Amino acid sequence: MTTCLAIANQKGGVAKTTSVASLGAALAELGSSVLLVDLDPQACLTFSLGIDPEDVEVSVHHVLTQGVDPTEVIVSTEDGVDLLPATIELARAEADLLTRTGREHVLRTLMEQLAEAGVHYDWVLLDCPPSLGVLTVAALTAADGVVVPLQCETLSHRGVGQLLDTVHDVRRFTNRSLEVWGVLPTLYDGRTNHARAVLDTISETYDLEVLQPPIPKTIKFAEAPAAGRSILATGRRTKGAQAYREVAESLVRRAG
Repeated sequence: MTTCLAIANQKGGVAKTTSVASLGAALAELGSSVLLVDLDPQACLTFSLGIDPEDVEVSVHHVLTQGVDPTEVIVSTEDGVDLLPATIELARAEADLLTRTGREHVLRTLMEQLAEAGVHYDWVLLDCPPSLGVLTVAALTAADGVVVPLQCETLSHRGVGQLLDTVHDVRRFTNRSLEVWGVLPTLYDGRTNHARAVLDTISETYDLEVLQPPIPKTIKFAEAPAAGRSILATGRRTKGAQAYREVAESLVRRAG
């Protein structure tokens, strides 16, 4: 069985891409086969895993809008995960898909194409763009669950309610089985009262599970993309890498 998770939050700068790359690498360390899908036109996940978007000729954009076989686009990375890369062309996908019938199902169709081709992954992680547009709705429609990275600051969790409204609509219309797997606290500085207070109020405010441990704030996360690797490769023994390993283990238990 493949478990598909959408990593979503319409607010930018909450470590969505870092979480996808790090959790993907952590799941691969645990022996799982993993596919990461970059759905952000900024292509930060693609760049973070050592692939220059400028050099990518066919991308997830061509799969979603032109019917290109996803097996022709998937690339391997040094972190032991496979990637469906993005380029700036993906910015046109919203407009291209807007008038199409069944646009919400384009990513579910992609998953079906992989299955029909005999390509199996234990995990598929979808790196959603910072919006609640067509691509995010398509990701939620294809996913078994959604994980919400949330920066431990007051302003960061004001938009979570909007995301949960979108999840509710997706459940009603396109994916009845979608579940919110929890909130993942990121950029956490346990030395500040504010960060601890925000963390304490998340579960009460939204009645959601808070994935543990919170991901600590560290410069190591900013340094990793420059090497084209995840923090599990560039800072194996850091607290940040270990935190993602523990979260990955909890996801495996949940999926099992």
